[in-house]
Amino acid sequence: MLIVAAALGTLVASSSATARPLIVVDQAILVMRHGIRAPLAGEVPDGTRTGQPWPRWSVAESRITDHGKAALMRVAEEDRRRFAAQGLIGTTRCPAAGSVTIHTNTSDRTIVSGMAYAQGLAHGCSLAVHHLPLDRVDPIFEPLRAGTTSFDAQAAIASINRNIGGMQALAAGHASDLALLDGVLACSPRGSGCAPEQEAQVTASRDGKGIDLAGPIRTTSGIAQVLLLQYVEGLPLQSVGWGRVDAAKLRKLGALHAALFDVFTRPPYMAAHQASSLGRDVLDTLAAPDGPQLRVLMGHDTNVTALAAVLRVDLTAPGYATNDVAPGGAILIERGHDPSGTRYVRMFYRTQSPRALRTGARTVDRTPLPVPSCTQGRNGWCSLAKFTELLSANLGPSASASVRPASARSAPR
Repeated sequence: MLIVAAALGTLVASSSATARPLIVVDQAILVMRHGIRAPLAGEVPDGTRTGQPWPRWSVAESRITDHGKAALMRVAEEDRRRFAAQGLIGTTRCPAAGSVTIHTNTSDRTIVSGMAYAQGLAHGCSLAVHHLPLDRVDPIFEPLRAGTTSFDAQAAIASINRNIGGMQALAAGHASDLALLDGVLACSPRGSGCAPEQEAQVTASRDGKGIDLAGPIRTTSGIAQVLLLQYVEGLPLQSVGWGRVDAAKLRKLGALHAALFDVFTRPPYMAAHQASSLGRDVLDTLAAPDGPQLRVLMGHDTNVTALAAVLRVDLTAPGYATNDVAPGGAILIERGHDPSGTRYVRMFYRTQSPRALRTGARTVDRTPLPVPSCTQGRNGWCSLAKFTELLSANLGPSASASVRPASARSAPR
């Protein structure tokens, strides 16, 4: 839904025009996926067969495109309208020192996304974008690689299988999506599938600090994402899936990409550990009496889906399959207080539709995310105390580990 000016207010008003505001927004947090990028190395697996060559991109693999940067700047400008109406950011002046913090993961695509967002949010203000040194793994965004969570691969696999009924069941549930993808790829000769064949299984990674996935979902999820990226990048329609997809088909194929999170972030054990450091950063920010009025955590789709999963909510937005995170999409957490000083939290899923991203439109969708088991007041408010209790209870325990140099293991998308 498009949030119009009347809905941008900072309060829950009573029927009386002179009534005192009940809840006033005083802080916002965005847990955000980076913007539109070129395909990652291996995202289309080696051995994938197609009837025609893949189109070329204007930037190197994994890099944010100019179109993607512009989209991030636009959504940041629209976010600023909301934050300015709430009194979190001034309408014309640069943000006060410390009032806005932007922290990104150490990949090029997240850093560049953070810089583009900062430019759109506070044009001409030289707003700092923070990240760890490039050779370090940031536990906020990659806790398993950083070794900062007490992760047990066998316990993770058991949780995944309980949650989805096993890898073969997961693949079987997406049979129609897999068939649709084969039709788009139009490989020849047609056989059992256009993507490489693998046995459907999830195993512990060689170092025991993560899990590895094989099978139809692994081989096709990235292909489905590449097709979406072609569309939102604005490639000619005859180059988007070779002219064999439309918006409805892209949404259906997006379920293959979302299925990846049914393994890596949404099962309770995986959610608890994947969101462990990020969740604590969110809680620390909400609790800090002198914290920033706006904190932006620029990461990956795994971060957004893990936070949603640990809070037991699904991500739905116009144009996307459920739990398939939009480029530049974010979970927006707003903190507010009533006249007594009691604090509250509410959440939205802030996205732009594939068509809006493709055409450069400014339309922004903010879908409310009511937190289960949290008493909801008017306009979706939940007490900060209850929200803190629920989120804390669902986070995995920390491990004693230092932030390590980055390794060659696969990183989030």
